[in-house]
Amino acid sequence: MQFSRRFTAACLASAAFTTPVIAQDDAATTSTAPETSVAAIENGQVYQPAFFQRFAPQTALDMVGQVPGFGITGQSDARGLGQGGANVLLNGTRFSGKSVSITDALGRIPAADVVRIELLDGASLNIPGLSGQVVNVVYESGGGGGQFRWSPQFRSSGTDPLLTNGEISWSATSGRVDYTVSLQNTSAHQGNEGPGFRYDGNGDLVETRYENLFIERERPKLSGTIKYSGAGGDVGNLSGAFQLYRLDYLELRDGNLGTRKLVQKEDEYNYEIGGDYAFDLGSGRLKLIGLRRFEASDFQNTVRSTYADQSPDTGSLQDLYIDETESILRTEYAWKAGANDWQISLEGALNSLATANEVQRLDPTTGGHVPAFASPETVVEEKRAEAAITWGRQLAANLSLQASIGGEYSELSQSGQRGKMRSFWRPKGFVSAAWKATPDLDLRLKVSRAVGQLNFFDFVASTDLGSGNNQAGNPDLVPEQSWDIELEATKTLGPWGSLTITGIHRAISDRVTQIPIGATDEAPGNVDRATINFLRARGTFKLDPIGWRGAQIDLTTFIRETSVYDPLDGIYRPFSGSQRRLLDASLRHDVPASDWAYGGGIYAYDSEPGVRLNQVSQRSLDGADGYVYVEHKDVAGLKLRATVGNLLNAGDVFSRTVFVNRRGGPVAFSEAEDRTYGTIFTFDISGSFG
Repeated sequence: MQFSRRFTAACLASAAFTTPVIAQDDAATTSTAPETSVAAIENGQVYQPAFFQRFAPQTALDMVGQVPGFGITGQSDARGLGQGGANVLLNGTRFSGKSVSITDALGRIPAADVVRIELLDGASLNIPGLSGQVVNVVYESGGGGGQFRWSPQFRSSGTDPLLTNGEISWSATSGRVDYTVSLQNTSAHQGNEGPGFRYDGNGDLVETRYENLFIERERPKLSGTIKYSGAGGDVGNLSGAFQLYRLDYLELRDGNLGTRKLVQKEDEYNYEIGGDYAFDLGSGRLKLIGLRRFEASDFQNTVRSTYADQSPDTGSLQDLYIDETESILRTEYAWKAGANDWQISLEGALNSLATANEVQRLDPTTGGHVPAFASPETVVEEKRAEAAITWGRQLAANLSLQASIGGEYSELSQSGQRGKMRSFWRPKGFVSAAWKATPDLDLRLKVSRAVGQLNFFDFVASTDLGSGNNQAGNPDLVPEQSWDIELEATKTLGPWGSLTITGIHRAISDRVTQIPIGATDEAPGNVDRATINFLRARGTFKLDPIGWRGAQIDLTTFIRETSVYDPLDGIYRPFSGSQRRLLDASLRHDVPASDWAYGGGIYAYDSEPGVRLNQVSQRSLDGADGYVYVEHKDVAGLKLRATVGNLLNAGDVFSRTVFVNRRGGPVAFSEAEDRTYGTIFTFDISGSFG
């Protein structure tokens, strides 16, 4: 109820914030983009570089971010490489990569190299699995140029200054080869502080404490791409990345009962190499795709509590390592037979996870640690093969249809005492249609049978020192399956912008959730039935028609309803921790006949309770996060932006109730936290060279 009031207030504040406060004289302003910068085509729209000129973009990513009503989705959450992928194409082809994302690739294409950006209907393209709005970035590599960005950040409380967030890249052409090399660091310094409270099983307050959290992440990554364009139409792409990751996590609690210090450290390195090669073969075109990804992580976590009543200190130390690998080979052969487009695809994948976990308890006598729990190395491995055939056809000038049928074979194995080997066959496929109902209304429908991705961590036992939660592993897990229905409508609003509304219904079987193990333990397990209903609106609304030249509102909002069978009490409940509502509204005004722009926005969300078999928790954003910024597009050739965030003093709120054994029984204790993270000051400095 509290969030509902704040969510409504955020919506009203957003509407008030985005109302023009200064009437502008039409005669004193100029058009922000020539009318010829946008043109309608049979299956979408084409945006010329002139459309984006007022935003002073420096990369293709800057330009895609300003396509009205569009948002990048589907980057790396698909099972394997599969069909579809991200809803962005580069010169009409999919980008083959996971660690090197499509946003990385777009951020390294200079805006000057972009010829045009096409906003298309995915179902009308000869690319199996793509549906909904798709952006195709058409570009030609220039002689050579570089991009750079530096984004220092400062907070009024809770963290040290962040000075290492940035990227530098270089792109060039040599003969038939285009190449890009990049060095980036997506670092973050986060933290919060505030009071915490602990209550006994009767609800009586037993402890008041003050809590501080400090999180520092560093992710330096060296990556590059190479593209070869052969004289006969052959096209080859190769991409690679090597990344280091360092996490330092410190949480301090100081209360009337004593103190607690939680330290978590992670050292990781990962690499990925992937590529594809396409060439004409017979009456069609063959494309070969490969990817290899590896990640090695070492964790050392410690927790130690001291007590005001002079009781002996307690604590634990955890050593954990995790190695993950993913290897994929895929081939696609596409050909045209009259008005029909056909494709046959084959994919094979080998995924594995190796992990070992040791927990030691603090010995109050010696002050050292003694063994408490040890899990020997466990290896979980999946061998998977899938095949599909896809057909597409333009049924009419304004109607296209695409259909696919196939299946996958999966073999799962796990080492150790509880290890076993199992195999499965799962059907997959879809039917999608795109209909241009009127010149300014596009409708899309997709019905699919999908197979979900397994989380290998659910197969092995785990311990969380921070929350005190333990869970057993489950070697009997299977991937979830679902029937998905997606309906999407895009309304072009002419000079007012664009609005897209998307509705999705998913009927899921074998949903993974927590299931009871014995009288007190729990583990991830499959349950028969679950559903998701999702409704999202995403739009860009331009304010030029009311006389506010160069101003626009961007809005994304959704509501998600979920339901899953709870094996503990036999009733249906929402998915644990699922985000159920979101509001993301922003205003931008590019001041005509100047290099200045300013704007701001509001962000708010609401989540379902987190549910385990012995506890219920709730983590949420307290209120709404508001921000404002000012931008100058040419300071000695640089673009500068200054942003002030968290203007509405939003905070992190957490509460949980822990039961003695199972939910619904006697309460062991409950706790609540209310932390603030202060005002955030961010500076973005970007430019180009070469």
